Amino acid sequence: MAVLVDEHTRVLVQGMTGRAGTFYTDLAMRYGSTYVAGVRPGKVGTSHLDLPVFDTVRQATEATGANASLVLVPPHKAAEAMIEAIEGGIGLVVCVTERVPVHDMLRVRAALRGSETELVGPNSQGVLAPGLCKIGVMATSNATAGRVGIVSRSASLTSEIVAQTSAAGLGQSTTIGVGGDLIHGIGFRRCLELFKDDPATEGVILIGEIGGSEEEAAADYLASVDYGKPVVALVVGRHAPTQRRMGHAGTLAVLGGGTADAKVRRLQDAGAVIAQNADEVAGLMRQALGDA
Repeated sequence: MAVLVDEHTRVLVQGMTGRAGTFYTDLAMRYGSTYVAGVRPGKVGTSHLDLPVFDTVRQATEATGANASLVLVPPHKAAEAMIEAIEGGIGLVVCVTERVPVHDMLRVRAALRGSETELVGPNSQGVLAPGLCKIGVMATSNATAGRVGIVSRSASLTSEIVAQTSAAGLGQSTTIGVGGDLIHGIGFRRCLELFKDDPATEGVILIGEIGGSEEEAAADYLASVDYGKPVVALVVGRHAPTQRRMGHAGTLAVLGGGTADAKVRRLQDAGAVIAQNADEVAGLMRQALGDA
């Protein structure tokens, strides 16, 4: 099993006919994922990558049974695309687009209330269940099906930890990039809830960074339940200067809040095993699972 996606996931792509949409849709289909349609207003009746193209999400879902969407459109159009997918009843929306305006994301968050849609992103590398489904832009060369769930705010570190866990013989049940933008959909806490209920996931690796309150919310959740699975956490940004944005919109640490040390303390107090550096993560997970 996996979380969010499985072998039955049928993906449509909003923005498939653009350069990025073409490239990443082709890669995902070559990987074996089931992509069934594209959405591009004004293109209904055409095809691209041998897939039908529709004007709207609702047309595409009615014709193909799509139940997930990959959003690869420019930032100023991303909110409308996400809202259309939410209102179209898509169960999972993965938005790779970065720098979506904050006020636009407030409208998206409002559309999510009361819906049954899980939103991953924006500014996310996506969701990968090795051998089952890839929705996003992450590399798959080092991914292997396995026992560990990975949830991360950092795309580059995710690639490193995926390679580590594969080399250590652990593999991944599902890897989720929650995204680096300040306002986004699914967060660490929800991912931990999903992994807790997934029998294929025996342990969880959480990759955090400075800024925001994702790690603190995860710590509060872990402290409130008998999680039953080891959680290894890495929080990066210990040496980053305060008041300076470090790439991701969510990484700004100000007024003593959102620092790496504060997040580490909260997660450690909640029972997580703390990695000081990225190269320790897989080894600590093996120890926590009793493999070392």
